[in-house]
Amino acid sequence: MFLFSSDVYADITYIFYINFGWLLIAFYTKFYHVYRYTKLTKVVSLLIIQLGIFFLAYFAYFSLFHEGAVVEKQTVLLAILFSALILFKIIFVYFLRRYRVSGHNYRSVVIIGGNQSLESIATLFHERTYLGYKLLGYFSDKYQQGKEYLGSISESIDFIISNNVDEIYCSISEFSEKELKKMIEFGNTHNKVVKLIPDSKGVFSKGMMLEHYDYIPVLSMKKLPFDDPVIKHSKRLFDILFSTFIIVFVLSWISIILFILIKLDSKGPLIFKQDRDGLNGVHFECYKFRSMGMNKEAHKIQATKDDMRVTRIGKLIRKTSIDELPQFINVLMGDMSVVGPRPHMTSQSIKYAQVVDKYFMRNLVKPGVTGLAQVRGLRGEIEANSDMNNRVRMDIFYINNWSFVLDIKIIVQTVFNALQGEEKAY
Repeated sequence: MFLFSSDVYADITYIFYINFGWLLIAFYTKFYHVYRYTKLTKVVSLLIIQLGIFFLAYFAYFSLFHEGAVVEKQTVLLAILFSALILFKIIFVYFLRRYRVSGHNYRSVVIIGGNQSLESIATLFHERTYLGYKLLGYFSDKYQQGKEYLGSISESIDFIISNNVDEIYCSISEFSEKELKKMIEFGNTHNKVVKLIPDSKGVFSKGMMLEHYDYIPVLSMKKLPFDDPVIKHSKRLFDILFSTFIIVFVLSWISIILFILIKLDSKGPLIFKQDRDGLNGVHFECYKFRSMGMNKEAHKIQATKDDMRVTRIGKLIRKTSIDELPQFINVLMGDMSVVGPRPHMTSQSIKYAQVVDKYFMRNLVKPGVTGLAQVRGLRGEIEANSDMNNRVRMDIFYINNWSFVLDIKIIVQTVFNALQGEEKAY
């Protein structure tokens, strides 16, 4: 936009209006809802709708803030820019498809079942390689023939895990309701995409949406809010802005004070680093102000009530959650988000993944400096499996029901709790 030779376009109001306006329009037009199976005509249609509405919003800006500032030259340049964007998008999609034909950027899939729709989709994957699906084979208890037959349905789970399969296409007719529920839960737990192929177009279930691969109907579980690119990038933008504000205006001066107090209280560094589970289970170094004396159990044993390892200044900063402030550096680095499920120690994850249902669903999003479970009082020492069960239940509710308003409520409640002093923050 800075191609336009006017100071109007360098105005902070203009920059915010244009960028926020683009994201807002994209959210409602579903501009970024483009998948491998989306037809090129659909891509062009989305482009025309997005750019058309944005074009109107662009001129509306000058009516609201700079009446008469826009001139014919800028209008022509804008039209050229939009045309170039459309051309670039089409060329990008074309070369991406050629790249997939050459065997790159593919998703490995398996089929479970053998009805006509599944045979059709298998043919689609083989014939239209530009979609980027690599069919490894199929499992079935009814149809056991052909070179792509891999085994019975009971053998599919081990194969899917060991071969890192991305997507699972299931025939509804070969599953009982109980078996289907287990397969969906397996997909959620192991971060696998589970899609259901109905025997007729009239088969629907709550929480599902109907997609079409060419003329083939496919039932898919409704996507999580964070699967939407607009939401994902908007949340990341908020994380960057909020964490930068905290680092500059809070962490910058409080670190100096705490450096002196912590050093006077006990030997050791200002910052304590600990491996935690992050997005998709990838480990990262989580930062905290050190609140304990140096000890070998710090990375293995969680703090308990009246823990002798906690220093005098440590009790204060833990009570007010000030010890968590360095995690805004993690947020800025992209390892964490301002709001999300709290990251657990690796030893905790290994232990509770075996006894808590859907535990690893927490890893579908970035961990947060604060979270819904924490503001509901579910923090501190884990005395029984039910404590972790309740936390995971809250985390899953947050993941499924995210909204920007919910994030703001959690942040406000976190500040309020910190000022009051957390009862279980020890």
